[in-house]
Amino acid sequence: MKAISKKNQLRKARGQGMTEYIIIVALIAIAAIGVVTLFGDNIRKLFGASAAALAGNSNVANDGQSSNATLNKKTMKSFGENNAY
Repeated sequence: MKAISKKNQLRKARGQGMTEYIIIVALIAIAAIGVVTLFGDNIRKLFGASAAALAGNSNVANDGQSSNATLNKKTMKSFGENNAY
């Protein structure tokens, strides 16, 4: 009977460890979504400027750091609008 209880105890410990990993992954995913939501436009412009520089363009500017850039809150209706950078 003791072998069965040790086996069940090991199975419970494995389940608990997996649950903890799932919670950690979920928190990381929520944090990543929050960062992309807050800084998405600037990150997109930064990567666009980096890609242009790697492609060989000598006149590359990161417009994400200019003071005249306007930040508009995107909704589901306006998500696809004004994405030409």
